[in-house]
Amino acid sequence: MTLTKKKYKNDTIEAYISEFKTDAGMTEYHVLLSGTDPFLPFPEQLRNLRLAYEKIEKEELHGNAAAVFRRYFLSDAANQAPCVTTSWETERPCALSVVEQAPLNGTKAALWAWFQTDVRTETPANGMSKAAHNGYVQYWTGSAGRKAADSAAQTDLLLNDYLRQLEEERCSLADNCIRTWFFVQNVDVNYAGVVKARREVFRTCGLNEYTHYIASTGIEGRHADPGIFVQMDAYAVKGLRPEQIEFLYAPTHLNPTYEYGVTFERGTAVTYGDRRHVFISGTASIDNQGEIVHPGDIRKQAERMFENISVLLAEAGACEKDVMQAIVYLRDPSDYAVVRQYLETEHPGLPHVVVHAPVCRPGWLIETECIAVIPAENPGYPAF
Repeated sequence: MTLTKKKYKNDTIEAYISEFKTDAGMTEYHVLLSGTDPFLPFPEQLRNLRLAYEKIEKEELHGNAAAVFRRYFLSDAANQAPCVTTSWETERPCALSVVEQAPLNGTKAALWAWFQTDVRTETPANGMSKAAHNGYVQYWTGSAGRKAADSAAQTDLLLNDYLRQLEEERCSLADNCIRTWFFVQNVDVNYAGVVKARREVFRTCGLNEYTHYIASTGIEGRHADPGIFVQMDAYAVKGLRPEQIEFLYAPTHLNPTYEYGVTFERGTAVTYGDRRHVFISGTASIDNQGEIVHPGDIRKQAERMFENISVLLAEAGACEKDVMQAIVYLRDPSDYAVVRQYLETEHPGLPHVVVHAPVCRPGWLIETECIAVIPAENPGYPAF
């Protein structure tokens, strides 16, 4: 079992390529692509991303891995999203997420792609993307959104649509959904509606502080349609036993989210016969009383944030070297220079992209989410 990481760079693109391989199961890859030339027009930046994607797919992924999820981070979704949803995407079908969260290196687009080998992919009639391997079926939802009067009504419709889709696949939110992302237009105003509606839908599903919630990120992000205030990405897995799913708490550093009125898990670990996936939710500079640590100091908030992430990873038996991809969100673009220097000096091997996205509480200046993978030999479970 091996995890290898490479950094790829040419005149216009830089990329992180993370590969996890075992003898028993599939090989999976996470690829994070960013442009390096902010002076190019958007169509050319997008073309360069896709050319690099194709080159990496052929030369680094050996042409035998299928993309199961892609997310574009754009600087101006209303104008740029139509350029993204073209024949290039339809010729490479997988779950597609498009969100306005501008890359903070000054370019107009970045891309995260998750690849897997030996999977059978399809898109059911309900619109979720599906990948099957070795008795497990994975379901991805990308950029789902519904129009309604406000963010609470949109979230309610969105989640109830998702519940119906899961039910059609003989799945449920409580048993099968591993990870969600809520991208909220004007998060300082609209996040309260998301929280309210999510709590109420979860309650109808039997999810509460005595059972469990879902690992999640809730953060600023705009849809190409300005009438959509909330969009959701989601990931679910069918074929898991309850004991394969573990929720992460890190009580020495973090408090349960319901104590300050929200309903998500700090992280979730999923154990297979050959590996463990660790999904860390959006994590900020917070203590185990729910209070912001180091208000106003971006460097110290970044340090505490990574300390919290390290404790969550450790609870699952992982550490930072096991992280295959990370998304770093900044509220204030002017903090980018400090954060870039911090990441280069203190976390030089971290595969990441930094984007502009205010966190759901104004005092939080920075938030990071990540996915780690570690070897795990569990003969009682099928390999991933």
